[in-house]
Amino acid sequence: MLDRIINEASNAVVAAVQGAGDVVGAVTGTVKEQVVNALQGASEAGIAGIDAVASVADGAIRGAGQVGSSLTEVTASTISGVVGGASQVGGDVIEAVKGGAQGVVKATAETGGDVGSVAVTAVDSAIKSAGEVGADTAEAAKAAAGGAVDAAASVSGDAASKVREALLSAAALPHDVIDSVIKGSDDKQQQ
Repeated sequence: MLDRIINEASNAVVAAVQGAGDVVGAVTGTVKEQVVNALQGASEAGIAGIDAVASVADGAIRGAGQVGSSLTEVTASTISGVVGGASQVGGDVIEAVKGGAQGVVKATAETGGDVGSVAVTAVDSAIKSAGEVGADTAEAAKAAAGGAVDAAASVSGDAASKVREALLSAAALPHDVIDSVIKGSDDKQQQ
């Protein structure tokens, strides 16, 4: 089921981006629609909403790679679409942010992209998008950073190091939140 969600999202992003003058808007709208469908179908199929959202985000990055779109632009649009879709169906926006960050970082790591810049963009977009729908921006930042670190760690130690380093050095991100996420992740790994 999750593979189907990834493929559907990837194909939808490819179709939306080809010939689109506004790639960012096309990706945001497509991801939002895919998240709405995935969240509505997830409960029926017994799939956790966070896994469905992560699969949509994964597919969006893979689709963007097929058409040569900028991963950072697509990441920002994907997280915005994830937040919009979760908000539209009354889903847990913070949990969706975490899933979205997991999906974009995992797909980027697996396809050889710059996981550090994608992680930073995911957290930044989560803060902005959560604020637009009235969700707690600090919690969104924490969820996105946690999702990014967890996804990178699941791929490789090198990817996890790159994500941690990028998040800690990004001037635009709330360092108190990022520091607590990184410390929590480090504590988890030592156990």
